[in-house]
Amino acid sequence: MKTHQIMRIDDSGARTKVWLDEEEADKIVRTLEKREWERGIAGMLMARVGLRSEETTTVTPDDVLRAKDGESWLLRVQGKNTKGGEKTTRKAWLPDDVEKALFNFARERGIEDDEPYLPYAPRTIQSWITNDHGTEKQGTGAADVLARDEDEDDEWEHVSSHDLRRHWAHLHLVEKGVPVRVMMSIGGWSSYSAIEPYLTEPSEKNILESMKAIQ
Repeated sequence: MKTHQIMRIDDSGARTKVWLDEEEADKIVRTLEKREWERGIAGMLMARVGLRSEETTTVTPDDVLRAKDGESWLLRVQGKNTKGGEKTTRKAWLPDDVEKALFNFARERGIEDDEPYLPYAPRTIQSWITNDHGTEKQGTGAADVLARDEDEDDEWEHVSSHDLRRHWAHLHLVEKGVPVRVMMSIGGWSSYSAIEPYLTEPSEKNILESMKAIQ
């Protein structure tokens, strides 16, 4: 019996967009981790750090930087220039627990400082989320596995790797109120028009909590 709220989707365009909440994003990362350690690392980099799937394949231990405050961590990322042209380098915010996970992963796997954590093609990373495109519907991606679970929402079949980055952006922009300029800097958006699609409506939970606070 499915007792959770229905997953938020937008199927008005050519491609269905899924707006994962924190519980759903955590669930897909846990599902990835259960399959393979490196899959969990990829999930964290997309859902917790906001990396695009292709960016997860390029970052190395050398890219983990201590911030000027001496306490926080940043991740140097070379990624897409949303204005077009050559790739741009940014410093993404790296949560402490993700930094610890990367450190442990590199140590246990013997990854050198200049070697990528995930030496795979971007399409491989994407397939770890979903590769369920055939008629048999037996994909091995985390979203595919969840979609076949009778206790889970059928809408998992629409989830793609980019929905993890979408979750990260929406969570911080709309739910947590991080300033747009800060998000543009750490998320790699070169213009407001590029980040604007992530500024969609808040979740029902956010609406209820906000309004009850002033009731």
